[in-house]
Amino acid sequence: MRAVLDPNVIISGLLSPDGAPARILIAWRRGLFELVVSAQLTPELQRALSYSKIRDRIDPGDSAILVVWLTRHASVCSDPVDAPSRSTDPGDDYLVALAASTRAILVSGDRHLLALADTCPIVSPVRFLDLIQPPVEAPPLP
Repeated sequence: MRAVLDPNVIISGLLSPDGAPARILIAWRRGLFELVVSAQLTPELQRALSYSKIRDRIDPGDSAILVVWLTRHASVCSDPVDAPSRSTDPGDDYLVALAASTRAILVSGDRHLLALADTCPIVSPVRFLDLIQPPVEAPPLP
């Protein structure tokens, strides 16, 4: 399974090590899905990581290492020209287009992107975890 993570999901994973976004990053490191990034996604991630409210909580050196690590270990794909659906935030259209062009699921917590779920594969972080993690079976009754 392939996935495009909204940069906000990646940042949330760094900020809250116990939340669903952090578990998604761990699942990727374990090889449970293929992460897709692009030339437009990584600069957006870098920009967001440089905001003062984020820099106060995530060391800038760790942020730089994360971006390099993503570009080395994720599948780096070209940014498509057109998005199949338009978000109410046009700045996020590239995420929709990237997911569609790579046949990936877009993972986001943004309501305006999740509102497009009926026209393209967009899921919340919690829902994505359900898709990539096998259900835990209860032990048989004695």
